[in-house]
Amino acid sequence: MKITTSNDNIKSFGGLNFISAEFDQLQLPVLITKHLGERPPQAVFSFSDAIKSLWAIIFAGGDCAEDISTNLKEEFLQIENLQVCSPDTLLRIQKSLAIDKEIYIGKSGSVNDISKHPILNELNLDMLLQSKTLQPNRFYDFDFDHQFIPCEKYDSKKGYKMKQGYFPGVASIGKKIVYIENRNGNSNVKFKQAETLQAAYEMLESKNIRIDRSRMDCGSFTKEIIETVEVNCKRFYIRAQRCGELSNRIKEVKEWETVRIGLFDVEVCSIDYIPFGGEKTYRYVVSRQKNKTGQTDAFFGDDFTYRAIATNDWASTNKGIIEYYNQRGAVEKIFDEMNNDFGWKNLPFSFLQENTVYMILTAMCRNFYLILLERISKKVSFVKPYFRLKKFIFRFVTVPFKWIRRGRQKILKLFTEKPYHLLV
Repeated sequence: MKITTSNDNIKSFGGLNFISAEFDQLQLPVLITKHLGERPPQAVFSFSDAIKSLWAIIFAGGDCAEDISTNLKEEFLQIENLQVCSPDTLLRIQKSLAIDKEIYIGKSGSVNDISKHPILNELNLDMLLQSKTLQPNRFYDFDFDHQFIPCEKYDSKKGYKMKQGYFPGVASIGKKIVYIENRNGNSNVKFKQAETLQAAYEMLESKNIRIDRSRMDCGSFTKEIIETVEVNCKRFYIRAQRCGELSNRIKEVKEWETVRIGLFDVEVCSIDYIPFGGEKTYRYVVSRQKNKTGQTDAFFGDDFTYRAIATNDWASTNKGIIEYYNQRGAVEKIFDEMNNDFGWKNLPFSFLQENTVYMILTAMCRNFYLILLERISKKVSFVKPYFRLKKFIFRFVTVPFKWIRRGRQKILKLFTEKPYHLLV
């Protein structure tokens, strides 16, 4: 094997030039400055420069700010219109955006740390509106869920999984994250969730984004939360928690309808039920399926697993409501991508409120990525709209390139047969 080398200024991540250009064409620098303001006159880098550098690390496959200095600096210096921050500057700018957390004492005396950031959440929404991903005065479906993120941080607390971590609540519309509120790992999922949801709904309403249907798991099944959800959308679907009175009502059902849900036959019925000792009646869509163990349930006296969905939708079929609710699986994919592709598994800071900044900025990066993916996949066949980030980096970002001058023109030369010219 013979080896030869060259000192030509050829770099690896040619696709970043197109990503940088898209960042500017969406007028994100102007939007970021509008929401976050200008940094001090002596500052070399703007908030927009820092956010663009952070996103560039992610799009180059990096997982920490230090990658700029140790692995990516020479690459980034060749990317058009990318002002390359040092790791210290990048981290310092993110810290400067942190807002003090709020501390609440629960009924049991537990201390609950909650970190909100309306400024960055609004910036994220305006990016989605500016890119026409969301459009005002249109109705959308709204999902909300919490996820426990294990992390050993200075202020992280032990959660229900008996590990230290944080427990953020995330609202999404389709594949896009639209609101994040971070909280410490020891917070009960229902604690002040109604206030979180109200803040998310109000922010969407302020942008004239309307909500048709809201969908949540049993962590949102309380009287206060249901009342909050109901006044902010047309229809809701929330997994109901089992109680003695509800179970007795289900035992009284004599006629069950068998429907096909996915690959399985499921028995379903609807009952009218007044939860929480209140006065308002809701529809409960109940399903039951033979359990895998064959073990008899002591209360029901059979070997079925029962589930119920509380809703104010009186028109849809039982099957339609169950199938719609089961689509919540897409929310789990959002958490998977945020953890494994966009840095939530490796939070950089020691404190809750600082990591909230990072989490929202990286959620914005994922939203930007989905916008980018949709636009690029319409123009070139070697990128598909369903690519995960790793595949996108391999197929699109990683392409050798150099800038050359020809006459008075600066030309991007890509060493590939792929038709990148279709993107211009």
